[in-house]
Amino acid sequence: MKISFLLQNAYNIGGTIRATSHAAGALAERHDVEIVSVWRTRARPSLPISGKIRLRSLIDARPHAPRNDLGNRLLGEPTPLIPPVEARGAGFDRLTDRRVARFLRRTDADVVVATRPGLVVYLAEFGRGHYLRIGQEHRVYGTHEPGIRAAQDAAIASLDAHTTVTEADADTHRRHLAATGTPFVAVPNGSPPPPLTTASDGEIPLVIAGGRLIPVKRYDLLVDAFATVAAAHPQWRLRIYGRGPERAALRARVDELGLSHHVFLMGASRSLPTDWSKGAIAAVTSAEESFGMTIVEAMQCGTPVVATDCPHGPAEIIRDGEDGLLVPTGDSEAIARGLIRLIEDAGLRRAMGGAARRNVERYAPENIARRYEELFAELHAASPPAPIPLDRRVAAGAGRVRVAARQALRRTVRGAGWARPAGSGPLSPRSTCSVNAAGDLVVRLDRDGMPGSAFTLTATLRGSRSGGDRRFEVPLRRPDSAGAPWTAVLDRRVHLLVEGRWDFHVVRSDDGARRRVACTAVEQRNLLRLKASPEAPFVWWIPYTTNKNNLSVRTWRRSPHAEAHTMTTDSTSCTVEGTLYGAEFAQGQCPRLLAVPRRDPSAAFETDVTTSGTDRFRFCLPYSRALDAGEGVKETWNLALRLAPGTEPIRLARLVGDVVERKRTDAHPARRIGTRAGTAASVRPYFTVNNNLSLALKAAP
Repeated sequence: MKISFLLQNAYNIGGTIRATSHAAGALAERHDVEIVSVWRTRARPSLPISGKIRLRSLIDARPHAPRNDLGNRLLGEPTPLIPPVEARGAGFDRLTDRRVARFLRRTDADVVVATRPGLVVYLAEFGRGHYLRIGQEHRVYGTHEPGIRAAQDAAIASLDAHTTVTEADADTHRRHLAATGTPFVAVPNGSPPPPLTTASDGEIPLVIAGGRLIPVKRYDLLVDAFATVAAAHPQWRLRIYGRGPERAALRARVDELGLSHHVFLMGASRSLPTDWSKGAIAAVTSAEESFGMTIVEAMQCGTPVVATDCPHGPAEIIRDGEDGLLVPTGDSEAIARGLIRLIEDAGLRRAMGGAARRNVERYAPENIARRYEELFAELHAASPPAPIPLDRRVAAGAGRVRVAARQALRRTVRGAGWARPAGSGPLSPRSTCSVNAAGDLVVRLDRDGMPGSAFTLTATLRGSRSGGDRRFEVPLRRPDSAGAPWTAVLDRRVHLLVEGRWDFHVVRSDDGARRRVACTAVEQRNLLRLKASPEAPFVWWIPYTTNKNNLSVRTWRRSPHAEAHTMTTDSTSCTVEGTLYGAEFAQGQCPRLLAVPRRDPSAAFETDVTTSGTDRFRFCLPYSRALDAGEGVKETWNLALRLAPGTEPIRLARLVGDVVERKRTDAHPARRIGTRAGTAASVRPYFTVNNNLSLALKAAP
């Protein structure tokens, strides 16, 4: 059976894309499956897609692609078929009308699945009777804009079936659209276990939330609830992963409530399925959830979820009191009570986490694929599709002949002795990376993308061209069993990498082929447990996935290092507590905080630092000192410790943990301060791109 999933843009990040790739991947184990993306905006998909799936696009919108469609005269022309709100949101126009219509006329698929309202309209308008036409609903029935809702309702009448992700929403569709005669079937989204299956043990005092920062997710309620949590349990932190239009409002609310040291807006994560395991608790506070993929992902990591009992998904996924908690929708105090209940009962957290991992197995992609197969079989039995038109049979047969001819030519070439050297097929290394308990990196490379007999993993300092300490090699251990990956361990005690960003490549010994290492997941949980060594030099590594889905590692090596692990601010000052690594405070020593302006170092000033033991320090920096020293002009002040007069300053930074760039995540509010000249200035402590601590001063508006 050939199955085609029609997506608006398979190269972006989103819940529909993730759910479709999971279902398609499972179906591809037994069927011919393709994902047809209307738009192509990147060289490679942002989310991993199984190599068994054929991925193709109808319109290439990449500016630098050799044969892009950006000059097409139909691009941007209004479509008469798709409601305006949907057309604007999904980029549908006259060009998409033409390309989708051509695909739906010419495809030889047995099943075509449309994954959003505009595509459902296209499928109803241009679909053919020789394949099953299936629509999908990834939202809740009543939440669409009226024009979209009306157009999709009309289109559904022409389909063979329409699926929803919850049984409750299927019932709603049946009530509203009974006259169409179209079957409505609940097929939930599937989610595979994370590539690195380390489960949460419930011990890290961290609450995790993740998703688009949009009003319906009600992260404002979660922030308000965490004010109550932080007051009762100040050691606990909240991380919210995601991006969206509500970020600025959430940032303002965090600042208003004084939660900068407790609530962190993390931005989009490329390893969210593994990030759930960092937390002891997950939180979902939506006003509505069509399904709740994040709930499933958190439960797969053994992280119990506190979720609002909103329509429709959470109550169909969570078994309240067994593998998570359901709380009233729209009630921040109820959310706080649910979180505090699990925070104060470690045994309950662990028990719910274990139950969550067991119960969520029903959402494994292979189980969802079986539900689709059952649906297709029932529809075929009830109303067999029309025969494929002759022209489509001829085209499909011609395609198979061309493929067979190419394969025969390859066999002929090999037989003539012109084949490439053994094991020198296309090199496409794909990896996962985890941090072990010692802080070393364990890189595992999928053998399917590495034909050959011997390889070396190389790491190169970004921006460097020389050898020496700017590049190193690690032998890859050969797989010891079928299906096992190639493996390399990067030992922090052996490889003393200079500070910077390191990129990874695989080099094949057979022919010297060199390729960048793609990465499907990075597991950093042990970095939240790892204690930095007090010995010099201070070393810290954080592996991560780049914007192009490649593996890199951010490294720091300093001797000594002053770690600013806690910072609080008020209207007139900031207070920092930290730890000194690679050096000690001598008895009777009086270290000082040194603030150095970047433009005029001669205006530097010092302030008092108090110490505790040989390695702990604390200081309070009045903003007025920077205003007076800089005379209120725009300036950036770098902050450092000076252990004694004449000694080299030790830059203050926040490096310990799992965050590569703290500039956006560890944010603190700007304060408006009056100057001696009678004007106002804005003062804000912040972390630089290298995670160093600085103070920004500029004129206030």
